[in-house]
This record gives sequence, C-alpha cells and structure tokens, in this order.
Amino acid sequence: MSIFSRIFRSRQPQQTAPAVLTGTTPYFTPFSGNAYESDVFRSAVDAIARHGAKLRGSHIIRTADGRQPGDDNLNYLLGTRPNPYMSAYDALYKLITHFYAYNDSFGYIQRGDAGIAALYPLDVTGAQFVTDPTDTMYIKFFFQNGKQYILPYSDIIHLRRHFNRDDLLGDDNSAILPAVRLAQTQSDGIMAGIKQGASLRGILKYNQVLAPEKMKQERDAFTADFLNISNNGGVAVTDSMLDFVPLDQKPYSINAAQVTAAKSKIYEYLGISQKIVDSTYSEQEGTAFYESVIEPLAAQMAQEFTAKIFSPIEQQAGNRILFEGDSMEYASYGTRISTLKESIPYGLFTVDEAREILNMRPIGGEEGKKRLQTLNVVDATKANNYQLGGNSDEGK
Repeated sequence: MSIFSRIFRSRQPQQTAPAVLTGTTPYFTPFSGNAYESDVFRSAVDAIARHGAKLRGSHIIRTADGRQPGDDNLNYLLGTRPNPYMSAYDALYKLITHFYAYNDSFGYIQRGDAGIAALYPLDVTGAQFVTDPTDTMYIKFFFQNGKQYILPYSDIIHLRRHFNRDDLLGDDNSAILPAVRLAQTQSDGIMAGIKQGASLRGILKYNQVLAPEKMKQERDAFTADFLNISNNGGVAVTDSMLDFVPLDQKPYSINAAQVTAAKSKIYEYLGISQKIVDSTYSEQEGTAFYESVIEPLAAQMAQEFTAKIFSPIEQQAGNRILFEGDSMEYASYGTRISTLKESIPYGLFTVDEAREILNMRPIGGEEGKKRLQTLNVVDATKANNYQLGGNSDEGK
C-alpha cells in the first residue's frame, strides 16, 4: 500500500468542470519541456529552494496584546516534522522546487479529529479541477503509480507562479525553453569536445599483407610505444613496412559569450544571479536576493497556508501562519556587530537574541531573556510625564 493510499480519505463527488472566466477546463500537467533536466535550470532552482527551505514556519495569534504563540502541535508540523516521512526543510524544499519547475505546487493538509495531523507536498503527474452539485471545488490528482484521488480544494495548499492566463493555474515554462535548449546544446558540445580527445588519431598503413591477429598485435604495439603519455617527445619511428597517417582533428570550440548569454537568460527568468547559484555573492547581493525572491515567496506561502488551515472566523480571531527568515544571515560579521551596537541600546534584542545573530550559543534562563538598554532611552510614558511636569516638585 502506498503512502497516499493510507493518508487520503478518498471522496468521489459527482464531477463537473468548474465554471471559470476563461471558459476552459483547468487541467494541470507538470510540463516544463524538460527544463528541470537542464543542469543550469536545475542548479538555479536548487539554489532558490535551498534558501527558501530555511524559512521557519509558525502559527501565531495576533491579539490586542500583540503577537502570541499558537498551537504547539501545528508549530511542530510547520517547523520540525510535517509528516512521518520528511523534515520541515525537506517539505518546503519540495514545494518550492515544484513551484519553480512547474509554476504550480501542491500540498495536502491531512486533518484529524484533534486538528491538523500532517502536511504533505504532492508529486503528481496531473491535476483536474472538478466541482460537485453544490459548486464545492475539488481536485482530482493523478499519481505516477496510476492512482487517482479526489480531494477538497480547501485541503490543498496551492502555490502558483506566472499566474496570468488561467483562472486557477500558473502558466507553463514554455517561454524559457529556447534558452534551456541552447544551454543544453552547449553542454552537449562541451562533452563532445572532451570525448573527441579519445577518438581515432590516425591510421597505420602496412605495405604488406598481414593476418588479422598480426595486424592487431602491431597496432597495439604501436599505440603502446608512441601514442601514450610516456612518449614525452611525441615522436614515432617507423620503417618501410608501415606508414602512420595522422588524422586532422579540429578542436571543438565553445562560444563563451553564447554560454554566458544562455545562462543569464535562465537566471533572469528565475529571478536569480550566477553569484547566488555559485554562493559567491556579496553581502549586498545576498540581501537583495532575500528581499526580491525569498521574502515574496514567504508572503505567498503565509497567505495560502493561513487561508487553507484556518476558517474565516479563526482568521478574524487573529490566527496566522508565518514563514520567517533572517536577512541578517547574508550580512557580514562586521555588519551584524554594527547592527547590534545600534539596536541594543533601544532594547530591541534580548541577550540570547543578540547571541543568536552572532551564531553563539544562548545563555538561557532569565539572564538570556534580559533586554539591555541605555539610560539615555526612557519609556515614552515617563518622558511625557516629565515634559508635563508630572514628576516636578514645583508648587510644593
């Protein structure tokens, strides 16, 4: 029995295609034109997924008193182990990879009697939107093992990229396929050039008739004597019995400008740079990547998870799912020290929060929870009282 056979409670509504504005039947297939098979495309997607998977998912409740921690079990699923088969990092990595590889990414919310039981990213071969007679929307998922499951759309995390021409699905990656094919052709050319070095170098022409076995022996002897790395002089000596006719081999040349252009096109399409892929980015480049790629992704996931996990009434009560990261991870040690010097006097960090920014172990206990603050910064209420003369002894 497969994993999905155990977790899905299959429901079979009377199926009709949902009414959408475009007048077409929404059907998803993970088409990428083999874009993900390209090493350039895959490396770029991997770089984004690795950074995005470091986001920390959590359930919080916003109240009049501020932000409060949410349900412990839900926080465990979001931040540690969403299901028995993968870590939170693995689950996010898979969701984000599908998001960029196919422009649609699906996850299943398994609900139990006590609330959310597990969260699963789905790897499907197809998905079809259907509705029942009450216009409740479902998705029929098709899996690689041939199984089909119909699940309520309200239980599906659905992330969409290039959400433009379809009412329910993101566009496919056909726009980038020419650049992907060019990059793959160049990669194949490089491999062909490497293999060319092991191809036929020349022809041994004997001036007399030899038996096949004798011909093979003479060939092997000539190769061992003159066509190996130990023949440093590169000189072959022959007699009147044979002639060595070298073949003219022209080295395969790669157009470096074309290689760079093809890679840049793919990186631009994914909103990333070569330096992020190679992990050679500067502090400013890392921060720009975080703000332009990771933060929008975190916002999209937070909104979708919140909408699907909580009812409208629960959302109105302040329940939210957040995916948070730390742009300071891209900052240099000097920048981190400078930030702490400027922030700690205002009581913005506890001792342990400051130590975490510096990748130091927490102290723990009450000492770790202390907030340090300069005497030059006072509580606003006290400042107002002082200005209004609330602490003045005048008139006594």
